Amino acid sequence: MKKPQLLVTPHSLEHIAALLDAGADAFLVGEEQFGLRLAGEFPLEAVKEATQLIHAQGKKIFIAMNAIFHNDRVDALAPYIEELDKIAVDAIVFGDPAIVIARREAQSEIPLHWDAETISTNWFQVNYWGKRGASRALLARELSMEEVVEIKENAQVEIEVLVHGMTCMFQSKRSLLGNYFLFQDQAMEVENRKAAKNMFLHDKERENKYPIFEDLNGTHIFSPNDICIIDELEELFEAQIDSFKVDTVLHTEAYALAVVSYYRQAIDAYAESQEEYEDIKAELLEKIEEIQPALRPLDTGFYFKETVY
Repeated sequence: MKKPQLLVTPHSLEHIAALLDAGADAFLVGEEQFGLRLAGEFPLEAVKEATQLIHAQGKKIFIAMNAIFHNDRVDALAPYIEELDKIAVDAIVFGDPAIVIARREAQSEIPLHWDAETISTNWFQVNYWGKRGASRALLARELSMEEVVEIKENAQVEIEVLVHGMTCMFQSKRSLLGNYFLFQDQAMEVENRKAAKNMFLHDKERENKYPIFEDLNGTHIFSPNDICIIDELEELFEAQIDSFKVDTVLHTEAYALAVVSYYRQAIDAYAESQEEYEDIKAELLEKIEEIQPALRPLDTGFYFKETVY
């Protein structure tokens, strides 16, 4: 079988080196003025170093340009893509059509991966963007397993899905936390709140805690649980999904390394035989459960209609 690509969001250059050893095939990096909810900040010089490191191992590097762009940011898009072209990155991840136009202005042929978050829900949209330059689509996290497989059967581009990590359920351009603290005369720097990684909205009725942080793109609130389907990958393998994404935002580097190594084992085992994967999948899930933060329970997201926001 053709193995799905194992894509991960790294925290730093040093983290990339370790993740390569752990078995990652591809990396999504960027900086917050262009990309959403990144695990680490990679300005252009860091992107250049990362590209050299990743390409030396025969792996891929993708750049996040999937922010929601307002007029004050569009002039920076084409010059940024021109620099990415010089670095020779492998793809740009986008959701805004402005990126298609900016890439044309930059006279670049960097491949495009379409990631429009919650609206990438059917194969018509996937193929629409395929005809406009996208070679891959990242599907919405709110799809069931049946819907994912159906889209793959009808897609004319590669298909990527999130198999592990947090799901963003709300974004606002407003600095909601910052406004609240200012109102309380308790002003705090956005960077401090983001670095702390311990801000939660507490829903007492459902006993849920929703991680929340702010950056240049505003306020982001995540679902209370982490997706984890390491023991439910058979249908994705059989459907020949092209890329499995592990999102490590708000997790530690050590956690990311462990999780990537476990998914590497799962992919390699299934490539040998379905029986080998069946033999180890429960053990791999147990290993992830052992390192999972207590405030972040695991579930299977919407794959089997388990998650309710």
